[in-house]
Amino acid sequence: MGGSRACLTSEIMKIIFFGTPEYVLPVLTALDKVYEVVCVVTQKPKEVGRKKFITRSAVDNWAYKHKIPVLYDFEKIPPADLGVVAAYGKIIPESIIHNLKFGILNVHPSLLPKYRGASPVQAAILSKDSETGVSIIKMDEEIDHGPIVSQFREDILSDDTTGTLGARLFQRSADVLVALIKPYLEGKIKPRLQNHKEATFTHLIKKQDGFIDLKKTSPQEAERFIRAMQPWPGAWTQIKLERDKVTKLLRLKILKAHLQENELILDEVQLEGKNPVSWKQFKEAYPNAELA
Repeated sequence: MGGSRACLTSEIMKIIFFGTPEYVLPVLTALDKVYEVVCVVTQKPKEVGRKKFITRSAVDNWAYKHKIPVLYDFEKIPPADLGVVAAYGKIIPESIIHNLKFGILNVHPSLLPKYRGASPVQAAILSKDSETGVSIIKMDEEIDHGPIVSQFREDILSDDTTGTLGARLFQRSADVLVALIKPYLEGKIKPRLQNHKEATFTHLIKKQDGFIDLKKTSPQEAERFIRAMQPWPGAWTQIKLERDKVTKLLRLKILKAHLQENELILDEVQLEGKNPVSWKQFKEAYPNAELA
């Protein structure tokens, strides 16, 4: 726990980390190298797949390996100086915000007040934005509403998915966050209020939101949509397959696609209940398949 942390603070800062997915691990790792993460709060383990395997979040697994206590609710949160939130996925009660000595810093992957809410990275890709960024704010009682402590910008690449862009944003956030905590707590950084009149909002994306009707969607819109829905929930459409003179509607995941001369080219797909294959392999296996 000692050396490197003591060089930065005369008294080791105690931090509670709220987060869930793998792409926020750089933030958690960076904090733990400098400060003392006294516990993590993350989403409960979930049953996944037909066999209902119990799956723990990436943050849960990381904390277990590093022998840091894990909580799935707010009942037994220990005393701490500061909270840090990065893609946690649940509303944190006001009582928790106010009980932490220096409140909570929220790492939000958009240039607030643009794209408040649960799906800012997807929204940036779907909106054809050329850049996005990260806002580190002091959390208040409203969603992504608090004053901005720091912001940085990041280009959106032509082949970025939500997965690749989100990972890049949080990787950069790790260094930015660790560097600003000490001057922020010393009052050397003055948070600025957001222009709430310019706020735009995003919604929580669910599995059904990954559906795309390729017959009614332009190639350009479809290609962006497929990238925005990767890795969750994954873009999918429906196809018609005739078996034994019976036509069935089946779900087809579109894992990868690209544009070629303004035409959407499917690269990799996955029929429900089957393994991922190339589009060529799929057409060879199901030559009579049609879009529903």
